[in-house]
Amino acid sequence: MKNRILLFVVLFTISFYFIQTAEAEILSLKEFIELSTARDTAFQEILIDELKLKYRKTLGLPAEDVVLSAKSQYYFFIDEGGGEPANTVSLSRLFPLSGTELEAQYSSTVRSSEADVSSELTFLVSQPIAENAFGKGTRLQDSIIGIEIDVARHQIVEAYEDYLAALIQTYYSWYSAYENLKTGENSYNENLKLLENIKERERNKIALPIDVNKITLQVLSKKENLYNLQNEYSRYLHLVKNAIRRTDDVELVPDESMMYSDVSIVFLSNYDAFKKESRTSRILDLLEEKGGLEVEKSIDELLPSIDLMGGFSIEGSGHSLDDSEKSVFIGISLDLPLQRSQEKARHETSKIELEKTKLSSETVHAQLYAILINLHDAIEREKKLIAMAEEKIAVAQAIVEDEAKNYSLGKVTLNDFIDVVNKLEDNKFIRIYHEIQLKKLTVEWLRLTDRLVTEKQVLKE
Repeated sequence: MKNRILLFVVLFTISFYFIQTAEAEILSLKEFIELSTARDTAFQEILIDELKLKYRKTLGLPAEDVVLSAKSQYYFFIDEGGGEPANTVSLSRLFPLSGTELEAQYSSTVRSSEADVSSELTFLVSQPIAENAFGKGTRLQDSIIGIEIDVARHQIVEAYEDYLAALIQTYYSWYSAYENLKTGENSYNENLKLLENIKERERNKIALPIDVNKITLQVLSKKENLYNLQNEYSRYLHLVKNAIRRTDDVELVPDESMMYSDVSIVFLSNYDAFKKESRTSRILDLLEEKGGLEVEKSIDELLPSIDLMGGFSIEGSGHSLDDSEKSVFIGISLDLPLQRSQEKARHETSKIELEKTKLSSETVHAQLYAILINLHDAIEREKKLIAMAEEKIAVAQAIVEDEAKNYSLGKVTLNDFIDVVNKLEDNKFIRIYHEIQLKKLTVEWLRLTDRLVTEKQVLKE
């Protein structure tokens, strides 16, 4: 009866494994990346921030719209009685990058005492010549906003890259769980076979009942481990399916052929290229450039507000300016706060912020150097540990084969044989761990050196 139950368990396990494999759909890392970037709304949430960037300058600079103004009023003469209606219409436009403002104004007044209409048409040009001289301050602000837009675009790419790296790490964890599950299934099946062999030996009076109990305990332990491995695999499978928005019951399995497996890393040359060409370095350079422009803009704000004005005026009777008189005028407008304490404070603050930005840039480069060199060392260490694990597996496999023969001849105890079998399995799990660690560290290297994605891959031109 026990043999029949054991045979049923073995057949069920094997058939279950083959059914899973037959129905499974292979999902490669490349396909996973393509599907997740297209379907995962977290990516769309990151990219939607780019849509706001095209409005940044419109919101941050003075408006250059044509402005139509109309005013109508009525003058009451308290002592004389009666009154005079007056109407004014004007069109004005500011050209922010030059600072020039143009205005055309037409006004008419009905003089009740004389029963006629007087009208005036005026053209006015205003040009700042000190603060914001010829639009200098606005052009500085335009450059500052342009830098902010460039930094924001880089930061969008970085957020996209960070999230993509996290998803790739999830795929690798899923692959690791899959390989561990296969190793656990193989171990469980091998121990079932060993249990059947021990039972046969017991029937032939070669093995003792305690040997059967020891292997039975070993099988139960492997079965318990298999449940844990299956749970771990299912957990990562759900995360992978969620990333690609799959809700069906189809079993997915990872592909063994991986991207980023042949990444060549030469630390010194890679780090030099990173300092010169990376997205991180460009952001730091842009922030320093912005700080310099902020200082320059604060100097401009310390200047007095002086506007040079000139215009042409036509004044006549009637709405059509009959019997008109023409005149040309020129003038100057001066607005000079005597202390300018806020402007001076902004200037000093901008100089301090620029110095802080430069120090921060040096700090970031120093920190990244330390992180990258440690990451490089970790990658090289994992390569050595994988080679060592391969060697240990080969040796452990040879020992298991020899000890199996020795146990059948009664030269070693069952405990010794179980011990070498477990060590072989442990080494297989260790190899899987280090292989996945190497892949994860490589992706982290690409992320930190801004090589996982490019701006062209993420943002629309």
